[in-house]
Amino acid sequence: MFLRWMVRNDKSGVDFGLWKGIPQSELLLPLDVHTGNVARKLGLLQRKSNDWKAVEEVTQNLRKFDPADPIKYDFALFGLGAFEKF
Repeated sequence: MFLRWMVRNDKSGVDFGLWKGIPQSELLLPLDVHTGNVARKLGLLQRKSNDWKAVEEVTQNLRKFDPADPIKYDFALFGLGAFEKF
């Protein structure tokens, strides 16, 4: 999560974008129970456990939507699971 904040740059001020040496495209999704459950329901993740292979799988699938910034979907996945009980 820290890498996301320091590498990504967004207009809402959530991500600071201070570290310019790491491309956004190389970030991996910070996987928690909420993002994992929503990713499974959306067909973005097949693994049953929230482990490193799951992080790689879901990130690879998010790269199909936006190869330059696949992690921009993190808050949407988290919010659907944590706040909307999706």
